[in-house]
Amino acid sequence: MNARWFCAAALAALSVSSAQAQTAATTAPADLAAPRYGTWGMDLAGRDPAAKPGDNFNRFASGLYLDKLTIPADRTRFGNFDALNELSQRRVRAILDTEAARAPAKPTDEAGKVGAFYKAFMDEATIETLGAKPLQPELASIRKVASRDQLAALMGRGAFGFIRPIFGLYIDADQKDPGRYAVYLGQDGLGLPDRDYYLKPEFAEKKAAYQTYVAQMLRLGGWPNPDAQAKAILAFETKIAQASWSKVEQRDVDKTYNPMSVAELSKAAPGFAWRTFLDAAELKGVDRLIVGEVTAIPKIAAIYAQTPLETLRAWEALGVIDGSSPYLSSPFVNARFEFRNKTLSGQPQLAERWKRGGAAVQSGLGEAVGKVYVERYFTPEAKAKMDALVAQLRVALGARIQRLDWMSAATKAKAQEKLDKFSVKIGYPTKWRDYSALTVSPTDLYGNMERSIAFGWRRDVARLAKPVDRDEWLMSPQTVNAYYNPVMNEIVFPAAILQPPFFDPDADMAINYGGIGAVIGHEMTHGFDDQGRKSDGDGRLSDWWTAEDGAKFEAAAKGLGGQYSAFEPLPGAKINGELTMGENIADLGGLLTALDAYKLSLKGQPAPVIDGLTGEQRVFLGYAQVWREKQRDDARRQQLVTDPHSPPEFRVNGVVRNVDAWYSAFDVKPGEKLYIAPEQRIRIW
Repeated sequence: MNARWFCAAALAALSVSSAQAQTAATTAPADLAAPRYGTWGMDLAGRDPAAKPGDNFNRFASGLYLDKLTIPADRTRFGNFDALNELSQRRVRAILDTEAARAPAKPTDEAGKVGAFYKAFMDEATIETLGAKPLQPELASIRKVASRDQLAALMGRGAFGFIRPIFGLYIDADQKDPGRYAVYLGQDGLGLPDRDYYLKPEFAEKKAAYQTYVAQMLRLGGWPNPDAQAKAILAFETKIAQASWSKVEQRDVDKTYNPMSVAELSKAAPGFAWRTFLDAAELKGVDRLIVGEVTAIPKIAAIYAQTPLETLRAWEALGVIDGSSPYLSSPFVNARFEFRNKTLSGQPQLAERWKRGGAAVQSGLGEAVGKVYVERYFTPEAKAKMDALVAQLRVALGARIQRLDWMSAATKAKAQEKLDKFSVKIGYPTKWRDYSALTVSPTDLYGNMERSIAFGWRRDVARLAKPVDRDEWLMSPQTVNAYYNPVMNEIVFPAAILQPPFFDPDADMAINYGGIGAVIGHEMTHGFDDQGRKSDGDGRLSDWWTAEDGAKFEAAAKGLGGQYSAFEPLPGAKINGELTMGENIADLGGLLTALDAYKLSLKGQPAPVIDGLTGEQRVFLGYAQVWREKQRDDARRQQLVTDPHSPPEFRVNGVVRNVDAWYSAFDVKPGEKLYIAPEQRIRIW
């Protein structure tokens, strides 16, 4: 039971003691060095001059690059985000190789634990010898379950390892009382990526393949009657899917905030031993839960109560086997890869062991690795320049808000107050996570994973009676991403994203504004997207809008959603404009704010022309360069169903067509494919 279950849905992500970062080594090996793009930050050779900007701006900016781009066999997509992720992986490997070589048998400090964790993963011979043995204690506990109440207690133990809960449980700041923590409960229980995979005919082949996979995993774990149980498990999960809320419904922060006592929950959703479940998760004193999918959870509890115990035990066994399979012998690893990566997402080849090992270590000791990453690869100068850029973007967004012709003065004042209260985190935490209570062994990979899960959960439980830790980060410094957290009203930029093509202190500043400037603006705009706008400057879920302004916002957002819902990335598969609403609003607001900030940075002077390109043209090209990417069809189809982000080319073409300055910068005319008449362009922030 991951303590961060569902918490990511509340975030708006873009795809030590307080130790000062040291200057990055200038003699790093070439494969660990930051990339460079052209002579001034733009890969001009990657453009397609034969493409009309007004027909396909993504093609114009990146067409020749995309023609030559090959997706690596161990990936489902590849582009500039992924290239930086590969760089981060290589840098982390250099850290892990060093620490693993000197890891003691019983490590006590962070470096030793990092090395021991990685060493355990890379000890393939021991893992192959163990086979299915690490699973047996958990499977034995499942076999002993004699009632649904006993199974509910076992599910509560999911907080401490690979046992699978039918309901998700996590701890985070209370959305209506951001100074204290609360326990959140939500729907769960599906083994496929989304309810649509069970219910829609276009996923029938994937659903059938899942049944085969379920039987295979049960067989590998030694569970009886695997074929019959696989059929029963699929029928059970299909019922859960029918009861579950859609991804669009889950986005609504008003509808998913439903405080209940345990007695109220037990009355609303009988059929599941809620108190027993919570007690087993070490939440004995907790009597208040924030329930998410309030109409789905009673239905799922009823399904649980009506399902034969034999099926529930088999389903639980599957959860343990499937969840732990990446840390077991090759039959388990390969079976999981063939279904979850290859069949569902189209990935041809399993990632190398060192990559998978790096991911495992970071899941348990992310900030311990990040501390070393920052010392080696993130400079104080880069942090200072980012501070200055964020300040400029804040001024630009404030000016945009003030100029809005559709918003009243009262709502503008509240919006400005929220903007002023934005907390900004750049590079790395000011207070590093303490891993002293986590035990790590160089010979026990399965145990390391279980103990790291339990460590994270107990850490969260221990904070329930304490004030919210506003210094906490939800991404490690080596993560190539960024996020906005509405309950903290904070924007966060890990160190690994602060390099080309997003940010290059040696590049033309127009490129930086189109890259990291648009990312900063994107995260700021998330505070004012269709869900972020529902929280105030203190992170509290509240309605601070006038009714008239709220209606105007919703009308504009609906118009933007309609534009995106018309895009068809694959035959018969369109973008869901409601699911992607928040990200699309943030993309549009982010680029507009970045463009304004660039103009402000010129201080009234004309922008230089470089290689025949104006300043505004370079901002747009820098923005498009960030989103260069190819995806495999199965991965794209999965993204369209499950991901709140639009596919990358539509994050370019879908945005620029609503920006007036783009039309003048590239002389876009009526009749061209992306052209929208001025009165039909969406103007929100």
